[in-house]
Amino acid sequence: MSVLAAPRRFERRLAFTRSWSVRIGLTVLAFVLGTAFIGPYFAPYSPSAEPGIPYTSPSGSFWLGNDYLGEDVFSRLLWGGRTVILYGAVATLLAYLAGGAIGLLAGYTRSRLDDVLMRAMDILLAFPPILFLLVVATGAGSNIWALVIAIAIIHVPSIARILRAAALEVSVRGYVEAAMARGDRTHTILRREILPNIWGTIVADGGPRFTVSILLVAAVNFLGLGLSPPAADWAMMISENRSGITINPWAVVAPALMIGALTVSINVVADAIAGRLGKSVETEALRR
Repeated sequence: MSVLAAPRRFERRLAFTRSWSVRIGLTVLAFVLGTAFIGPYFAPYSPSAEPGIPYTSPSGSFWLGNDYLGEDVFSRLLWGGRTVILYGAVATLLAYLAGGAIGLLAGYTRSRLDDVLMRAMDILLAFPPILFLLVVATGAGSNIWALVIAIAIIHVPSIARILRAAALEVSVRGYVEAAMARGDRTHTILRREILPNIWGTIVADGGPRFTVSILLVAAVNFLGLGLSPPAADWAMMISENRSGITINPWAVVAPALMIGALTVSINVVADAIAGRLGKSVETEALRR
């Protein structure tokens, strides 16, 4: 019986992939991630090499033409995705570690600490994100890690508020009250009883938030406040080549399409996973 149960459970977990939109989203996401992390090994030229004439049109030697310095656009496209994805992922992870801890603690305690933490989050929410990034960039210079931390700080207040609301709803349920009656410690209750039951909320919020992090990283690099040449980055490619868009549009269009495909596919897949997790949590709650 147990031998048959495992494949069935696995099949139920992958049931969300039956939707054509999710399958397309997964395919596009896999393509973009593969391009970003495997593509550099197949790049015909170094991302900093200048083997051609500036703004040359696509040809057999240069599939997407050349950029403003004569660099191969196709090679830089293969190299340029890692920075956008990795920095966006690190910023989102840091934001959830900090904002998640604050939100869970505030929602579970329902005490004066809740008021103190939420008022602090309200203060952070009062700062416009772009203005905050510009202030950090002015003070830190072209330090990409300082800007990554700044992007994480921008996310912390809204993450804390969302997870606080989710934790408040779960903290009054019977299994949480039973854990409190047993004398379980706060961190044990948060980790074992509350966190597993709000994963759907976290994933549903995490998809759009990750895309916002990616777009903020791209905006910082586009403005020249993050990475500096000759680093290959999709956003920098758009910024560097926008003056020659009428001569070789692929130098701008190709990286813009990659960023757009990445953000849309992440949202589609995250929404599908969140919906599946929500159904699983409801089933588990009914069993309890």
